[in-house]
Amino acid sequence: MDTIKILFVCHGNICRSPMAEYVMKDMVHKAGLEQHFEIASAATSREEIGCGVYPPARQKLAQHGIGCKGHAARQVRRDDYDRYDYLICMDRYNLRNITRIIPTDPQNKICRLLDFTHRPGDVADPWYTGDFDATWRDVNDGCSALLTLLRQEKHL
Repeated sequence: MDTIKILFVCHGNICRSPMAEYVMKDMVHKAGLEQHFEIASAATSREEIGCGVYPPARQKLAQHGIGCKGHAARQVRRDDYDRYDYLICMDRYNLRNITRIIPTDPQNKICRLLDFTHRPGDVADPWYTGDFDATWRDVNDGCSALLTLLRQEKHL
């Protein structure tokens, strides 16, 4: 079986997308499926390149026993489209902004995280809302639904 490659995408790669990256890695680890996945995250902007996970996001992950040590924000690259099976954006603005880097999506790889749940929509940016609890719930729900779908589709 080929490795399932997932890239989570948000504006700066310091809050939502790294939260999704590390939540998904934790879920995959707990399911004993690490050998089937490659999971990373990136930004549509260049504003935070090289920065670690934003402290309140890091704290929210730590509250759930999830570490994120060593994270350094990076920007999405055009070749990420060929490398990853899924480029999962946190909101409609990320969907719009990613097209500046990856102008076409002929394989329908680009989508939003909450589109895998029963309540499709945007993961609110806690940088602006300050509500890291809501972001945690959205990220957790989205990653759980995505993993469930992939396990069914890939017979994992």
